[in-house]
Amino acid sequence: MIKLSIVVITYNEEDNIERCLKSIVSIADEILVIDSFSTDNTVEIAESIGAKVIENPFKGFIQQRSFAVRQAQYDHVLALDADEVVSPELLESLKTVKKHWQYDCYYNNRLNRFGRRWIRHGAWYPDRKMRCFDRRKVSFGGIEPHDQIIPIENASSGFLKGDLLHLMQENIFERIHKINEFSSVAARSLNKKGRKGSYLRLFYKPFARFWGDYLFKLGFLDGFYGIFLAIASAHYAFYREFKLMELQRYKSKESKKKAKRVHERILD
Repeated sequence: MIKLSIVVITYNEEDNIERCLKSIVSIADEILVIDSFSTDNTVEIAESIGAKVIENPFKGFIQQRSFAVRQAQYDHVLALDADEVVSPELLESLKTVKKHWQYDCYYNNRLNRFGRRWIRHGAWYPDRKMRCFDRRKVSFGGIEPHDQIIPIENASSGFLKGDLLHLMQENIFERIHKINEFSSVAARSLNKKGRKGSYLRLFYKPFARFWGDYLFKLGFLDGFYGIFLAIASAHYAFYREFKLMELQRYKSKESKKKAKRVHERILD
């Protein structure tokens, strides 16, 4: 049987952390919480359940997740967010995997709650994630603020039955605020990577997002929240592309000003 480290990244998660850790304590050989200097009782609650807590400044989800996994005592890791809970069915799958580890990495479905409703269609389900893995067989990437655990070349992967329950404490007003915030983070991240925006993507992406989520992925079956989330996804893509284009315009103007200053110095 392999040894399993559970790693969780937190910041002010006193409302969630106990529920999260108690859902996995029966399979954990180590519980490690990487906290970004919470000002509430997150650390105290985590330690009362037996977690080891390491405080580390938050510099982005990708860096924080990677840091957390590197601090684990064991190579086999289950990485969670504080507002996620392992369902009973997924817990049984993890128990089986601990006894018979066959693959390098394991995917599972994540079931997201929005408001008081579980979202079972659209882009929000099955929302497949890789959270259980041999850390020697993965790398960390994605586009901020969405980190991604990526199997390295030739790494094998399997699938775990059971849902990871994402208990989002969010309403429509908060989602709209988050769309604005996350689209800004994503635009800056893409800009740093040299990605260029375009008018084609500005109009194509939101259109594809809405109809893909609402119609082809059956988001309409989630009723009121289904149409809102499809529209929200389209707005996210629209804002991200517009903000990326604005950053490029700003960079272009700054480059021209810099070139002009250099030219003036040469003439002097």
